Amino acid sequence: MSLQRALPDAVGAAASHPVETSAEALAASFAEADRHPVDLSGYGIEDWICLAFFWTMAGLVFLQFFTRYVLNDSFAWTEELAVYCLMPVVFIGASMCVRRMRHIQVNLVYGHLPAPAGRALSTAVDLAAIAFYGYASWLVARYALAVDNEPMTTIDWNKSYVYWLAFAGFALMTVRGVQVAVENWRRGFSPLQNPARFEDAPH
Repeated sequence: MSLQRALPDAVGAAASHPVETSAEALAASFAEADRHPVDLSGYGIEDWICLAFFWTMAGLVFLQFFTRYVLNDSFAWTEELAVYCLMPVVFIGASMCVRRMRHIQVNLVYGHLPAPAGRALSTAVDLAAIAFYGYASWLVARYALAVDNEPMTTIDWNKSYVYWLAFAGFALMTVRGVQVAVENWRRGFSPLQNPARFEDAPH
């Protein structure tokens, strides 16, 4: 039987025998879901901070759209504040990626190295990441101090607050980087050496 004939026959058979779901079965599926409580233990403080800034940014963008295209009188401050909300979303959200070990990683070379060499190289990568996050924290703190008491463009708020949020993101990345390095050391391998082990692991 050709594919052109088999496909319509299969579709017709499925249509003539629809799957019936009773109200009791549907209610049972919801009851089954209720028996499994929501587990929020896998989320860190940075997840909630990032979520709050994300929805604040979404509200500001909506307000900007509404005032511009509906009221024809745009609030100028919404655009600037939305941009400033994006900064903590990016940098504090990046600490979430550090904790979950979800940043882009190149692990091609580890499959061709002996286990001790791969372990040493992955440890060096962990230490280099911690050094980078710490150095970036110091640089952003210096910049935040340099722009202290400098007002925003459209609203009389201190611009340095935004950069202190970016500093908080890098500081969290440093802390999470240390925690990840310790976990990798105790485990004996990192995602660079065995990426399949971490594909679906919650963090």
